[in-house]
Amino acid sequence: MTEMDTQEHQIDLGHLMAFDPLHHFPSPPPSREELVKECLQKGTVLVQLIADALFNLPSTEDIDGPLVKLPPPMTRLPREKHLPKPKPPTKWELFAKAKGIKNRKKDKIVYDEQTGTWKRRHGYDRVNDDKDIPIIEAKMTDEPGEDPFAKRQAEKRKRVEKHEKNRLQNLKQAAKVGALPSHIQLAATALPITGTQAAPKKASKNELQDIASMAAAATASGGKFDKKLLGEKPEKHKGKYRKFLPVVEGTGIGSQERQQTEKVLNRLISKNSHEILNVDKAINMYNVKKEKKRKNQRGKDSSTSSKLNPKKQLQKKSLKKGGSSKKGKSK
Repeated sequence: MTEMDTQEHQIDLGHLMAFDPLHHFPSPPPSREELVKECLQKGTVLVQLIADALFNLPSTEDIDGPLVKLPPPMTRLPREKHLPKPKPPTKWELFAKAKGIKNRKKDKIVYDEQTGTWKRRHGYDRVNDDKDIPIIEAKMTDEPGEDPFAKRQAEKRKRVEKHEKNRLQNLKQAAKVGALPSHIQLAATALPITGTQAAPKKASKNELQDIASMAAAATASGGKFDKKLLGEKPEKHKGKYRKFLPVVEGTGIGSQERQQTEKVLNRLISKNSHEILNVDKAINMYNVKKEKKRKNQRGKDSSTSSKLNPKKQLQKKSLKKGGSSKKGKSK
């Protein structure tokens, strides 16, 4: 590529992008194929310009090949989503700002004087845990008969509820401004993640009934043995009921099973009789079986005859020996 080509085109190596601001079609292409062909030609020129600019940058050798550090991008691309809105300050942030309180970074690990070890400030097995306190010193203000351990648990439960209430209140304030976090916004208000203020769709009465029936039937027994709520209607049966014929044959409905089977067999025989019964094949199979039976019969006859022959020969030999002895005696 020449220097004139690089001057006519704008190259931004930070985004690996090149474009021609002066490009225009002299005449509209007659067909889509011509348009695609011309775009490919122009794209090839731009890609070649980017490759030439990359090879002109200083590089370092590596096992995989030369590495090049790209310069910072020059073109400011538009954002896909709008800028996030600032969250409104919470009550504590407003109070801390009014009183001049600054946040201090606390250590995660604190020394526990009760056990003499270093423990975490929060979470499991934390420092000053109520479970590690075997004895609580009584105070003058304590009421007689009151359990101090149960009192501590009740106070902790109240603190947790108070923090949760404050957190939900802060989320309500953020929702009014439209600065809810994306995950809370998606789970709580069913709004798209882009942050648009589209009002959530209110479920109708029929939709709520359908959801309630689906939830009631989402058990192993299909909701048959579950307790019904006050005013809950029985689940509507969707679809058709399956009808089974009686087991014992009889008159009326009891004879329908035989009629159905006869109907199916007649239909099959009438439509596909040539496929169901092949006469030639049946005759050949009959002849083959008959021939095999005849051969087996012949083999049995031959075996019985061969078994009887040696006995006859032995008898003849014995008769001959006996005859010769008699002749000798007679002589």
